[in-house]
Amino acid sequence: MAIFKKSDFYYELPEERIAQTPAEPRDSSRLLVYDRKTKKIADKIFRQIEEELKAGDLLVVNNTKVIPARLYARTAHGGVVEILLLKRYDLTTWEVLMRPGKKGKIGVTMTVNDELSFTVKDVTESGERVIEFAFEGAFEDILSRVGTMPLPPYIKEKLENQARYNTVYSKIDGSAAAPTAGLHFTPELLARLKAKGVQIAEVLLHVGLGTFRPVSEDLITDHKMHSEYYEISEEAAALINAAKKEGRRVIAVGTTSVRTLESVADENGLVRAQKGNTEIFLYPPYQMKCVDALITNFHLPESTLIMLVSCLTGREEILSVYEYAVRNKYRFFSFGDACLIV
Repeated sequence: MAIFKKSDFYYELPEERIAQTPAEPRDSSRLLVYDRKTKKIADKIFRQIEEELKAGDLLVVNNTKVIPARLYARTAHGGVVEILLLKRYDLTTWEVLMRPGKKGKIGVTMTVNDELSFTVKDVTESGERVIEFAFEGAFEDILSRVGTMPLPPYIKEKLENQARYNTVYSKIDGSAAAPTAGLHFTPELLARLKAKGVQIAEVLLHVGLGTFRPVSEDLITDHKMHSEYYEISEEAAALINAAKKEGRRVIAVGTTSVRTLESVADENGLVRAQKGNTEIFLYPPYQMKCVDALITNFHLPESTLIMLVSCLTGREEILSVYEYAVRNKYRFFSFGDACLIV
């Protein structure tokens, strides 16, 4: 079995191909369709995904909602730290990414504003801080006033409409990043797909540090994923299992839906309702058990996400698809265009 290096998943990407703003309207972004059987590529507009989906297909979407998870706080000596909320432990306690981390010593208290302060309680093995907030009133209300959307560092332009960093079906607060493959759907497009007989199942995975953390080890087998919380409801499990048993396509919308499904699927691709934390890291030659097709964006070179997508196509195939996308001026990353792998 081949053991891949991080550099095996590198590709050249001109900076101007990194999308800085989302497409308007949402479904006007481009769609690259890659057929694994024929090895053919088709260039479309995302709303034309209707032509690629058929009655009985099951779309599995992640209904997590990005919170304004980026906060700035002052130390007692006037220094400024940036924190990114990653995982909620209870009503007041969160695991966070803190920059600069050296200011986050255990016991230190910092102030966000008159309504909100926190104390550093612990440091995790991987260097994140566990902090306990002090506030009066509803934390979510305060956060909506003082927090900002945690856009990835490669997006330099200000996002005018904060709602554009959430999907139209987002429901459950808790993510530090959007499941970006779903950003292309509009309510109207989803309604047309349902009218066509396409089913939709909602699962939950709160996107945390795993999305931000680059692969630092040379051998990808040495990389450890950060754990992320997931839920699969009885209703979603029933829809997924019926599709698998009847030979209908299970199409994951985004890599977060893939990680949720593959974390719980048995050898027949069946799932059961459950909740928990997953650290699953998918890379070739892993064979998908539940997922038959994937709607996804174009991911960073050497990232865990391009490694995951390679499980469907093979490494060389996906790199050739990406090279095509670069040549044909597709937009990349969170606000970029979409790719359908069937």
